Amino acid sequence: MDLTARNASLQDIAALLTEQRGRALDIVAPATALRSVGGNLVVTGSEPILSDEGVTSSDGTYVPTVVAEEGLAAKLQIPLAYVRRMRAERPDLFDANVNGWLGGGHLPSGVGPADLPNRVEGGDYHWPADPRSFMVRTFRGDDGGPGVLRAFLSQSYKVIDNLDVLTAALDGVRQAGVEVDITGADLTERRMYVRIAAPAIQALAPTLLGNYRSPFTGNTGADNPTVFAGFVLSNSETGCGAFTITPRLTVQVCNNGMTMTKDALRSIHIGGKMDEGVIRWTDDTQEKNLALVAAKTRDAVATFLDTAYVEKALAAIEEQATHKLAKPAEAIQIVSTRLRYTEAQTAGILDHFIRGGDTTAGGVLHAVTSYAQVIPDADEAAEFEESGLRALEVAASL
Repeated sequence: MDLTARNASLQDIAALLTEQRGRALDIVAPATALRSVGGNLVVTGSEPILSDEGVTSSDGTYVPTVVAEEGLAAKLQIPLAYVRRMRAERPDLFDANVNGWLGGGHLPSGVGPADLPNRVEGGDYHWPADPRSFMVRTFRGDDGGPGVLRAFLSQSYKVIDNLDVLTAALDGVRQAGVEVDITGADLTERRMYVRIAAPAIQALAPTLLGNYRSPFTGNTGADNPTVFAGFVLSNSETGCGAFTITPRLTVQVCNNGMTMTKDALRSIHIGGKMDEGVIRWTDDTQEKNLALVAAKTRDAVATFLDTAYVEKALAAIEEQATHKLAKPAEAIQIVSTRLRYTEAQTAGILDHFIRGGDTTAGGVLHAVTSYAQVIPDADEAAEFEESGLRALEVAASL
């Protein structure tokens, strides 16, 4: 089963999310019901699943993703780098560490330092099991084979699933009566990103685009200085961030996206503690989640898909964008250092800056947002695009 997608269409991302939902299994289990075997998490003694097809065991073996490794490391307070090294090189040590912190341990008297805590009658030492329960988010495997451990979370994690978010958000857009295009969607082990544009809601940005040419086609911003309104819808099912709607302006000549993170609407995934067992979300719970997402999307449409909002945002950007860079290469190096870009990212910015032909601070913004489009990793690309306005600010200060 595919876990990820990059630059997918709405139809493709919806089909993938539907397939994932069919395999999804969420369990809240005590630490004593969890153990590691060969570097994989084994769930035992959990509640069976009752469906139209009969009764199915929810026990099983689940292979951790990198996100699940992060969850295990955080919840058990084991350094992440060591967790990953153990799983890759010494799964026996991984099992010993995870099982020891989850299930407790025992040491005979006379072994180890004399001042160890938790001495019990008879002189032995005993460490109890972790008293907590955890939410284990999984995908079931094929024909009883290993599944996927996609996240290891606290039992108070509030689930807002990607398919619900996408469905409700599109319903919110429909209710608002605005014509939109889905210009692309990404799905990673961490997050879903859906980019939405409203071509009918636009403004001209000749100051921002007058000296710019697309590094992809060579078309110039002077000939087409149009900017569309829109936003990015993002969500995490695995504890990697809130459900978020972030305004995004799209430059028509090159599809560069400028995201205004300061105006984003967020809904944190935190709720009350859930009882142990397999989680079956009731219709009432689902309807409340859908209503929340749809309402926030309607708010976003009313706020962000508005010509006045676009013009105000562009005015603020253009105020900084006209700053001429005396030493462009040096300026890009300073921007990269301050924003902690990697060597590869810095080289990519410089390449796109040269091809873009705009030697202003605005040219740095264009270079960042155009290079973001060619980054293969969707999480890195989204984070990189979000840094575009910060890069503009730094460049304008030089």
